[in-house]
Amino acid sequence: MSRTKTALLAATALVAGAAGTAMAAAPGDVGAAAIPCTVDYQVQNQWDTGFTASVKVTNNGAAKSSWAVKWTYAGNQRVTNAWNAKVTQSGADVTVANESYNGTLATGGSATFGFQGTYSGSNAIPATFTLDGVTCNVDSGGPTDPTDPTDPTDPTDPPTGDRVDNPYDGAQVYVNPEWSANAAAEPGGSRIADEPTAVWLDRIAAINGANGKMSLREHLDEALTQKGSGELVFQVVIYNLPGRDCAALASNGELGPTEIDRYKTEYIDPIAEILSDPKYAGLRIVTTVEIDSLPNLVTNVSPRATATENCDVMKANGNYVKGVGYALNKLGDAPNVYNYVDAGHHGWLGWDDNFGPSAEMFKQAATAEGATVADVHGFIANTANYSALKEENFSINDNVAGKSVRESKWVDWNRYVDELSYAQALREKLVSIGFDSNIGMLIDTSRNGWGGADRPSGPGATTSVDTYVDGGRYDRRLNTGNWCNQAGAGLGERPQASPEAGIDAYVWVKPPGESDGSSKAIDNDEGKGFDRMCDPTYTGNPRNNDNMSGALSDAPVSGHWFSAQFQELMRNAYPPLS
Repeated sequence: MSRTKTALLAATALVAGAAGTAMAAAPGDVGAAAIPCTVDYQVQNQWDTGFTASVKVTNNGAAKSSWAVKWTYAGNQRVTNAWNAKVTQSGADVTVANESYNGTLATGGSATFGFQGTYSGSNAIPATFTLDGVTCNVDSGGPTDPTDPTDPTDPTDPPTGDRVDNPYDGAQVYVNPEWSANAAAEPGGSRIADEPTAVWLDRIAAINGANGKMSLREHLDEALTQKGSGELVFQVVIYNLPGRDCAALASNGELGPTEIDRYKTEYIDPIAEILSDPKYAGLRIVTTVEIDSLPNLVTNVSPRATATENCDVMKANGNYVKGVGYALNKLGDAPNVYNYVDAGHHGWLGWDDNFGPSAEMFKQAATAEGATVADVHGFIANTANYSALKEENFSINDNVAGKSVRESKWVDWNRYVDELSYAQALREKLVSIGFDSNIGMLIDTSRNGWGGADRPSGPGATTSVDTYVDGGRYDRRLNTGNWCNQAGAGLGERPQASPEAGIDAYVWVKPPGESDGSSKAIDNDEGKGFDRMCDPTYTGNPRNNDNMSGALSDAPVSGHWFSAQFQELMRNAYPPLS
């Protein structure tokens, strides 16, 4: 099974305890205190030659400052990489030791780690586990034969459809009727009103419908209607972290930095309950998980010049990592949900000191709060941004007037000049650190077309590296750090499946015509502030190298309809609209 999130496999019999006898103690039973430790070993994803597993060890003995779990495989399984623990293997014997940050194991406390492995033949669950040399009980919860992974279903699970490697292949994509109506009402908008766009859940009230808009269930019901007898992808944006978007006031949210519990119980849990409703099991539900969050913990924290106080707070309290992990874990439980984590864009993370650390941050979040890399189906680049898909008039390898393109003011030593090269390279990096080798990438092309009369037809003059790059680049922003309602932008490639190697789809996650933020302070009940990056008179900050903002004037609050921008996006569409 390639990239299949299966029901959990676990051993079903309790193995011998410390005294050498099998025991099964119910919570509160006097025998529970005699169980020194419990191990829950779950195969979460399995295919012909490999698998991923999650292991939870619970210590019922004295508190520990370090720990080691050991087991022996009956077959030829080999652990190839791991997270949240250090794993070594000698023959069939596996030893797992804590990392520096999770060595403390209180009485009654638990630690969870995960790993990826290979096998051939059978993939039997180990019969015996030890914690620091003491034999543990194995938590029950799987099929009656732990060596048989063919029927791991839980009768309470919703019925499953056919899970696929790329959910966009062979499927229609949901057309949001609310966005479609706004587009169709614009002069010329009927040309794109039937394009699929994502549904944004940017606050708790949006789940049940806010300010007269459709609820999540109403959208899903409409998706069933659009699906008919075929396959359909429903795209939804999960976007309400505590202290959301710590570097941009225009997209701040309703939850304060410490309100992680509200995020879990009032936001993620209700969404997960709705998405797992058996009524919707036939839909392919694609989530975009928390844009503009995790990369901020790399690029916009102290001691960098780009640091903000809010981002320092979110890194210190860990609630971005916890929130994303919790969302991946809960939403990934539904077998027809495909989670794609936001991965910034090349103009944010393309530099060496951002690229690798951001990938590691993504993995940290993907293994937090009970989540594993198996809960991640892929990543999405350029969400709600403007970075060109392909810069065809110059490459990172070009040299002009004795200088590399990387030395130009526009590229500024970045290793990538466009979103396609960035997304493909990031995919390789993520696989190298433990994500599934079949993960796919999405690229948001809703507003990165940069067409119209000003689109260059060839390279710039070779007078200098700057004239060469500036004269040939499609992206006409003043700086790649500019993100709000950019003047001159156009609609990009229309949504399509499998356009390039490693790319699951080009998508329109940001609905064209919906504002990025207001040009001036506007009172609202959505928790959205005023960010000077949306003010066309703003002269910039270190995050855009102190350039003008490049924003359009007279913009409404983020998410609200911006007719003037919509018209400009159509005029500058590339490919052009017919």
